[in-house]
Amino acid sequence: MDKAEAKKRLEKLKKTIEHHRYLYHVLDSPEISDEAHDSLQRELVSIEREFPELVTPDSPSQRVSGKPLEKFEKVTHKVPQWSFNDIFTDKEVYEFNDRVVRMLEKSGKFSDEGARVVHPQYTCELKIDGLKIVLEYVDGILKTAATRGDGKVGENVTENVKTIGSIPLKLRENIDIIVEGEVYLDKREFEKINKKLSTQGEKTYANPRNLAAGTLRQLDSRIVAERNLSAFIYDIAQISSKGLGDENDNKISMPQTQLEELELLEELGFRVNKNYKLCETAEDVVKYWKEWQEKKENENYQVDGIVAKANRKDYQDALGYTGKAPRFAVAVKFQAEQVTTIIEDIAFQVGRTGVITPVAHLRPVEVAGSTVSRATLHNEDEINRLDVRIGDTVVLQKAGDVIPQIVEVIKDLRPKDSKPFKFPKKIAECGGDGSIERVPGQAAYRCVSKDSFTMQRRKLHYFVSKKAFDIDNLGPKVIDQLVEENLIQSPVDIFTLEKGDLLPLERFGEKSADNLIASINSARKITLPRFLISLSIDQVGEETAYLIADKFHTLDAIQNASLEELMEINGVGDIVAESIYKWFRNDANKKLVSDLLKQVEVEEIKQKTSSKKSTIFSGKTVVLTGSLTQMTRDEAKEKIRQAGGNVSGSVSKKTDFVVFGESAGSKLEKAKELGVKTMTEEEFIKSL
Repeated sequence: MDKAEAKKRLEKLKKTIEHHRYLYHVLDSPEISDEAHDSLQRELVSIEREFPELVTPDSPSQRVSGKPLEKFEKVTHKVPQWSFNDIFTDKEVYEFNDRVVRMLEKSGKFSDEGARVVHPQYTCELKIDGLKIVLEYVDGILKTAATRGDGKVGENVTENVKTIGSIPLKLRENIDIIVEGEVYLDKREFEKINKKLSTQGEKTYANPRNLAAGTLRQLDSRIVAERNLSAFIYDIAQISSKGLGDENDNKISMPQTQLEELELLEELGFRVNKNYKLCETAEDVVKYWKEWQEKKENENYQVDGIVAKANRKDYQDALGYTGKAPRFAVAVKFQAEQVTTIIEDIAFQVGRTGVITPVAHLRPVEVAGSTVSRATLHNEDEINRLDVRIGDTVVLQKAGDVIPQIVEVIKDLRPKDSKPFKFPKKIAECGGDGSIERVPGQAAYRCVSKDSFTMQRRKLHYFVSKKAFDIDNLGPKVIDQLVEENLIQSPVDIFTLEKGDLLPLERFGEKSADNLIASINSARKITLPRFLISLSIDQVGEETAYLIADKFHTLDAIQNASLEELMEINGVGDIVAESIYKWFRNDANKKLVSDLLKQVEVEEIKQKTSSKKSTIFSGKTVVLTGSLTQMTRDEAKEKIRQAGGNVSGSVSKKTDFVVFGESAGSKLEKAKELGVKTMTEEEFIKSL
């Protein structure tokens, strides 16, 4: 066979193999045996070995890479990746529909044959419990596959995604398109892999989602290929007009509805879940949701809810997005799973500021697809409210990804020798003599001593966390390892680490040591609010840190601020002000800050110019409560700050405004009691 003949044969083989891949993985209706398919694949590989210059990116031989990656590269998404707002009841479905109707009517762009009322239809789809994946195709060829990540930056997992048979390497049309979908592991494959792991004496996985996530992050695509991941594609994030509506063939046109979008995805060769449905009303959405609550176990994949999207694309465009989720769609999660288990013990966890959290140790139980053996009991008041005791049989609830919570004690099953649980007077992890005390005016207890080993370790964990210095490759396990090896005792020691300190440690090689040192060096410049957060000052959270930084602009000014000056800050109470004042006058803390400043640079806050237009929020303290629909909580906070206001997390006599959204609770009630001015989200937006 010469090169020209080889090229012709390869094109025919690729087309035939792709056809049978589609029949097997997408339509689930194979026409030839696995052995025959493998034979075609072997012939293709044989020809490509003889003529390597004929290998193309869309060749079936390119689904499995020849060697493992060293690490995953970061990918900046061309289209921001949103997540859906979750709801859990039929009442919330109707409320979602009311919001959609209200916003569409308010836009003034739509009417129903001249009438004022808008009647949106919804395309409902099953919410597959897997891992979101973003695929980019250029001229119909798969270019990049990335995880969702934080919505802006994900990881490049292209080599692994190529091994998934239900994802095409080449589309049926040569178009540029970015699509989104869900990678998952079906139940049969999950059972098969877990059985094999168990036989080999290795750790098994709690649920298919965890195994799918772990598989997709394997650096060796050969391992990924063995695990037979699957995928459903459900959305077009971006599509080029190139190749659409061509006058010569007019094969495909731009979709005008969500339903047409799903149909287009199928036409292009993607595997789309067939259980989608067009619902005429909110009542139909509820019916679809309840129907699949009962039917979900019949499918060979995990389903944790449904997604309802306004069907018309012009409706979607008009409704738009908040900072994190679309306004035109919502995830309706299946009702929380509840199971019973037994409390075997109640232990205590000491936090970075010495606050003590009671934790129930449970007889391990499977709930919502994962094994649970612990649940927080929050504080002494919550224990008394539930009357929880060691030995009690309790109802444990988990909804979606929410942390499991104890919702009820089955007192009929309580042991006869049961005694009410009492908080101890001392806890060994608190250091010193172990004494604890209840925080005045709060439900929390805290350690009397402030220098216990546990607290110092928690402070180090928090120091490197995303809210503070955000040092990559330096998680709690690595911190603990460095502490145990006496390489670090305080935050300052982190910045004095050298590669030679790391190389002798377990799990550290040349590359990982270099990566950690590089991460530490890149974190040496930090904003003033994040620096304040990193110090673990008692009572100083994210909001307070921003308020202080905005008031004083420099670290030096904060260190020298008087107690009266700190008390004058709107949103900072007397207790918080005193905590800050005392912290910066403690000799050990002053030395910590001084030593840190030799290692890092703290950026000052630029002072606001006086020419800025005054608003009703200028110099005022604002509290947000309830669920906002027009923007995220973080967006609202930023708008308040831009308008010259301060954001606080609690309502007091010093509060000027309380902005409330849906399901507002105690903060709104307290505002009314104190006579604090309140405003709806709509009123807030108009005021801006």
